[in-house]
Amino acid sequence: MTLNDWLARCERLHPKTIDMTLDRVNAVRDRLGLRFSTPVISVAGTNGKGSTCAMLDAIARAAGYRVGLYSKPHLVHFEERCRVNGEMVSAESLVPHFEAVEAARGEITLTYFEFTTLAIMRRLSLEPLDLVILEVGMGGRLDAVNAVDADLALITSIDLDHVEFLGPDRESIGREKAGILRAGRLAVCSDPMPPASIAAEAARLGVDLRQSGRDFRFEGDRQQWRWEGRSRRFAGLAYPALRGVNQLLNAAGVLAAFEALHDRLPINAQAVRAGLALVDLPGRFQVLPGQPAVVLDVAHNPHAVAALAQNLDQMGFSPRTRAVFGAMADKALDGVFAAISPWVDHWCFTDLPTPRAARAAELSQRWAALQPGLKTPGAVTVSEHADPVQALAHARALSEPADRILVFGSFYTVGAVLGSMSQR
Repeated sequence: MTLNDWLARCERLHPKTIDMTLDRVNAVRDRLGLRFSTPVISVAGTNGKGSTCAMLDAIARAAGYRVGLYSKPHLVHFEERCRVNGEMVSAESLVPHFEAVEAARGEITLTYFEFTTLAIMRRLSLEPLDLVILEVGMGGRLDAVNAVDADLALITSIDLDHVEFLGPDRESIGREKAGILRAGRLAVCSDPMPPASIAAEAARLGVDLRQSGRDFRFEGDRQQWRWEGRSRRFAGLAYPALRGVNQLLNAAGVLAAFEALHDRLPINAQAVRAGLALVDLPGRFQVLPGQPAVVLDVAHNPHAVAALAQNLDQMGFSPRTRAVFGAMADKALDGVFAAISPWVDHWCFTDLPTPRAARAAELSQRWAALQPGLKTPGAVTVSEHADPVQALAHARALSEPADRILVFGSFYTVGAVLGSMSQR
């Protein structure tokens, strides 16, 4: 069986897409004998996880460490989820680990996410690595990644998302994310206004929690920024290569993590500067060359989309902005529309190839219900499309060179556009 065969099989194994429990994953982990002999950082949160993982990876590699990274979801190729020393692993190298999980699970059913997570973690556990970075999925306490005891837990910004699984407010969601903390170990929270539930759980477990604004802080001007922690400081830093107004929040949390792990993974200022300068993460306020400008961003909840709107505001003037948008039906779409509407002149709503997604017609109807309260009625136009590539082609046909096209929402939306470009 090829990797694609295994992925198709994983989609059929469990009757539910999401099954919030760790019992089955822990049982298969034990049968596999899965463990890491090198430091592990787990990264949970609502927004900023991907950027945080990318910066951790880039700085550690710039310091000369060999790093394994598990991140998700992928944009184009599944293998993007597993990287060793900055390189995507081959599909063929993953197949034996899918076979091992299949042999170990026996009568236990696993979801797609659980099966693939175990396979990738097994792949990384057998590599000669100095650091392993594991991006947690939507949750924390009951997420498959939490089957591993991390040496350091890093929690990024917390906002409302997946409320049907994680709870109706930030305190509930923060408590779920704090489920990745381990008694007596290290933790960092980069959210400048974190839910109190995170600190409460850290205190209960005796975790050394480093919080933004208390244990580390940062400031900057238009040219550079500085960071200060409990015992270390970095000054005259260039801004991260990743665009966006929130990237300093993420970078500050990354430096706090390395300060906490300094005895095991010392990082110098040169590695910090090099890593931040070279870090790359497609689909996070990624601006493609050419005219009209095309901006790609996987923002899909109100908090992330509000940050995206700030980034658009700082780009400079464009006569018109056309948005290609597709998203899952369970997202807070009203909040998304409210956050971004002042910048959009035309919506190209698109279907996506998953039953979880809202249809283009549904998105159009949701927008129509809100439009009078968001912008002058009739000032914004709408079109509906079968897929993101067709939607982008339509946006291009309507646009002048000085205009701007925003492709955002689900990973399926941005991934389809990036995939079409890689095939040219």
